[in-house]
Amino acid sequence: MKRTFNILSVLLGLAITFAACSKSFLDEEVYSSYAPETLKDSLGFEASISGLHNHLSQFFTTSDQQGWLNVWQVGTDIAYAGQQQGIEVPYYNYALLNSNDGAASFTWSWAFRMINNANIIIRNVEDPTVTSLTQAGKNAVNGEARFFRAYAYNILATCFGDVPLVKEPLTAPKTDFVRAPLAEVNALIEEDLRFAGENLPDVDNVKGNSKGKMYSRANKAMAQQLLAEAYLRMGKNDLAEQQALAVINDGKFSLTTSRFGVKANQPGDPFSDMFIYGNQRRSQGNREAIWVMEMEHPGTIVGGITNNPQQRRVWGPFFVGVTGMKLADSIGGRGLGRLRLNNHVIYDVYEQEDMRNSPYNFRRQFWYNDPSKPATYGKPVPYAGFDTIFRIAPHTTKWYQFDPKDEFGFAMIKDIPLMRLGETYLLLAEALFRQGRLAEAAEALNIIRGRSNASAITASDVTLDFILDERIRELVGEENRRMTLMRTGTLVDRAVRYNSVSPVNQLTGIENKHLLMPVPQSEINLNKDAVLQQNPGY
Repeated sequence: MKRTFNILSVLLGLAITFAACSKSFLDEEVYSSYAPETLKDSLGFEASISGLHNHLSQFFTTSDQQGWLNVWQVGTDIAYAGQQQGIEVPYYNYALLNSNDGAASFTWSWAFRMINNANIIIRNVEDPTVTSLTQAGKNAVNGEARFFRAYAYNILATCFGDVPLVKEPLTAPKTDFVRAPLAEVNALIEEDLRFAGENLPDVDNVKGNSKGKMYSRANKAMAQQLLAEAYLRMGKNDLAEQQALAVINDGKFSLTTSRFGVKANQPGDPFSDMFIYGNQRRSQGNREAIWVMEMEHPGTIVGGITNNPQQRRVWGPFFVGVTGMKLADSIGGRGLGRLRLNNHVIYDVYEQEDMRNSPYNFRRQFWYNDPSKPATYGKPVPYAGFDTIFRIAPHTTKWYQFDPKDEFGFAMIKDIPLMRLGETYLLLAEALFRQGRLAEAAEALNIIRGRSNASAITASDVTLDFILDERIRELVGEENRRMTLMRTGTLVDRAVRYNSVSPVNQLTGIENKHLLMPVPQSEINLNKDAVLQQNPGY
């Protein structure tokens, strides 16, 4: 594996500098990311944990490959590629997916960088000679680092299956990795998340700063929810049920059933309120939020956003490409339509009265809004043929956000929701379904369906297909759809059934081997002292 230096190295260096301020700045001391003995005090650990959060953000906010977010949505059961960028092409034209794939390489290297950075923290905080923290303080740091290690390993296990198991910091380049059996990887994920769940604070006691609680910091419910999902992938359905119920019964979170926040006195509904800029955080009244990646405009805080998030460009249509349309905050700001939801999502999954299908959550109609074009101004924009692919097409409004400081709309400063209680009920329903307890699964599904005014279902309605469709209704635009379908083993079946007919960018070449991604050829080549086995079929 390549030796990589990243933001953690910088943060470690800063922490050490501040901690050693009593010494002369002329005293030469050399530190590197391969020097775990340098982490000794609370400032260093806090800076290092910040590095993990920063590294996490790279998975969601990369802008040098604007098609990166598309990789996890197109070629599944929900979306076609619209204005493609490039990196996503092998994920609908599957015949092109091989071991030199850029998305697989980034996923692999991102995850192992996270793991090594977490390992540095874990090794240091477990060192008995570190006395600057209480045992409870050590456990909290350890829990947060273990959460991120498990988070990365769960992505690797979902995407690649067997992967190298690295539990210690790398102190030198290593070229003899071997893939550990998936059972061993799963055991580490379970161990880490159980430790995190026992030692992380609850959501109301996470660390704060001068402005208040930092709710993006890891809390115990995050560990429990991730463990529920991991247990489902492992087939430990009764344990998944326990973890989901622990979050639900904690009493810290509640489904959003009434209006709140910055636009509560404007047209809308409770579901749409959760996704309005200024409403997404727990500190802003969103009691359904379990984990939100908080973003800020660079002019608001030092550092601001990480990279240039592209969610609005991906999910929002390119309406400014239509004569008679102009930029407006009421229609979400400037998108590029890099994906287009398919007919199954647009026309089949929602009931008419489902709140998640309301005009505030799922836009299906546009009106010409350019007053300089009086012939069309105020009239409805017609769909043409197979809608219009990416200029005017029905879409989720979850990523609407207009920044007057950036009318061109390159970056997005909206927070990124990563976990919320609506999904917890879906994980619970899946765990119950897989245990054959269909009536109880229907009850769990009816809780979120009732919140959205969808009709109640019975045990006879509950199938895995129904649960996956309910995940679309609840989580479209939020979840990593590809990983959900890989985890459940349904990617091939559902992609062929629901995404095989497309006006452009046809789905082709998908087969069972695509339930896993290819191990990056670059990693295989660099691993000269052992065989890093490729996944079958690649």
